[in-house]
Amino acid sequence: HLPSMRTPTAMIVGLVLCPCGLLLTLTGTLAPNWRQVSLIPDQPIDLVMEQGIWDICTERQSSHNRLCGQADELGYFKQVPVQVAQGMMPSSLVLTLVGLLVAALGVRCWQEEPRHTLAGVAGLVLLLSGLLSLVPASWYTHELWTLPAPAGSTLVVGYSLVLSYLGSCFEILGGLALALSFHHCCKK
Repeated sequence: HLPSMRTPTAMIVGLVLCPCGLLLTLTGTLAPNWRQVSLIPDQPIDLVMEQGIWDICTERQSSHNRLCGQADELGYFKQVPVQVAQGMMPSSLVLTLVGLLVAALGVRCWQEEPRHTLAGVAGLVLLLSGLLSLVPASWYTHELWTLPAPAGSTLVVGYSLVLSYLGSCFEILGGLALALSFHHCCKK
């Protein structure tokens, strides 16, 4: 009879979660909405400022007129949590791509046996990439209310920060699932 070509469930979980994590983290990194500033004194009541790690945008909620590339008058981009995020988020994305490439070589669905050691190494790389994006997202969240904003305005978490969190968690869980491949190496 033919040998079974089943890919271990943990590997499939890793290969589903990590690309999803990559997409979420990529969106979180690029979209300018880590924090929303609203009810800004001396501004129209429907004006919302969105601050990301690369850009600041304003939008009028009534007309949906949106302007990006706003001047950073308060020194928001000079803040350490923002600068750390500018370094760590892209690094995480690159590491995720490397991890996924190694995972694809390790899992090898088109061959009889996956390369368990390679899949395990990919899992560790993806776990690290998830941690690399979780650190700036967590730090930014912790400092969200201390980062410079117009006095008297209202601050809320933006969707980019939430997506970065989710992406990090998916990568960590997917990385852990792939790292379970090491278990197979130990059994031999």
